[in-house]
Amino acid sequence: MAGGINYSRIIQIVTLLVFALGCGARYTADWESLDARPLPQWFDDSKFGIFIHWGVFSVPGFGKFSEWFWYWWKGLKYQQEIEFMRKNYPPDFQYADFAKEFHAEFFDPNGWAEILEASGAKYVVFTSKHHDGFTNWPSPTSWNWNSVDVGPHRDLVGELAAAVRKKNLHFGLYHSMFEWFNPLYLADAASGFKNQDFVFGKALPELAQLVKNYKPDLIWSDGDWTAPDTYWNSTEFLAWLYNDSPVKDVVVTNDRWGKGCYCKHGGYYNCADRYSPTQVPTRQREKWQTIDSLSWGYRRYMKATELLTLPSILKDMVYVVAFGGNYLLNIGPMSDGMIPPVFEERLRDIGSWLKINGEAVYGSKAWRNQTEPAVVPLYYTAKNNSVYAVIFGWPPNQRLQLSLPKTSKATNVTLLDYPNMPLTWKPVKGGGLVISMPPMAASAGNAWTLKLEGAA
Repeated sequence: MAGGINYSRIIQIVTLLVFALGCGARYTADWESLDARPLPQWFDDSKFGIFIHWGVFSVPGFGKFSEWFWYWWKGLKYQQEIEFMRKNYPPDFQYADFAKEFHAEFFDPNGWAEILEASGAKYVVFTSKHHDGFTNWPSPTSWNWNSVDVGPHRDLVGELAAAVRKKNLHFGLYHSMFEWFNPLYLADAASGFKNQDFVFGKALPELAQLVKNYKPDLIWSDGDWTAPDTYWNSTEFLAWLYNDSPVKDVVVTNDRWGKGCYCKHGGYYNCADRYSPTQVPTRQREKWQTIDSLSWGYRRYMKATELLTLPSILKDMVYVVAFGGNYLLNIGPMSDGMIPPVFEERLRDIGSWLKINGEAVYGSKAWRNQTEPAVVPLYYTAKNNSVYAVIFGWPPNQRLQLSLPKTSKATNVTLLDYPNMPLTWKPVKGGGLVISMPPMAASAGNAWTLKLEGAA
């Protein structure tokens, strides 16, 4: 293999040798064994993370799902993308030319990390490589199509990893398995995926290198749906990752490891894009959502009306957490490395809300009921011996009746805005309680949290 070590072959050889030596409790390269691995606790406790889609596609910043620009333009030949290029670029301009304009001249990893910390997020997932194949680190198997050889001339993955970890946030990496126009991949596809030249020459070596060099706490796999997991050699990679890699005890993985895998196999489940649970799952799930309702990557012409508002983000997040899941919120930085101010504003506002209400989010569990009909929308979470009711809107006449919590004489009710001021409440015949609410506390997110200690 030109340009680097064949990490995937090493993985296979080491794994086979270890199995042959008969070492103790280890994960074998099959889904029954891999799916039995307990999820590291940090992920379930975190609840809230930030997704970052950034790359060459951020330069044109055009179209719905702008990160798919190259495929819309040259693969499906969408008229909108063709017309955009005709109006703004010379006739011989190629997608690869955008890389020369991906300067990232204002990229300040420490500045990003400060914003990410201020958001209240506990983990970050950064795009190491999207479907265009451009790597945001100096991949030896992506010569002249990486962020050190061209464009920023910087190791974007390495710089952000170091800055994020200084803030004590968990650092994860998004990685696309396939690449739209890579000749090796196209040849494998033409063989009906009987050949695996792309897998052993590109996909697995890069995954192994990311793990070895950057030690991510999370691997967010994608681009797997075109071929089965046997083509991708996913189970062999995951067995190495869980048994012998430098992150074997802390790493978390999602469910995109081959056609038909999602919502079925993996560390935790993403299921479909923007998937919202309707019942408490038996396996941890994560909803990934984006502030820009039309794209994961940056769009230079996005409108305010197309962005999720703070109240809608908080309601969506608390809904997911009430069902026991994690919430991964996406931003798309500009090609110059600036996070659009409207995204920064949303993140800081979420963080301000979590400073007061995060007790109901971080480390929480799904309660026996997720919601109930009330005068305002609400969702329940639970932690230790407390039940939390997050309300969206202020109850009329400052009285809120909850039918589901079981109270006792020892029950104590507070609003997290006023943690040292117990609220007056009365039991209701047949179950539940009526709470006398204090004066409305300010909330840009239109969301408040009641804490019921000693309730069940």
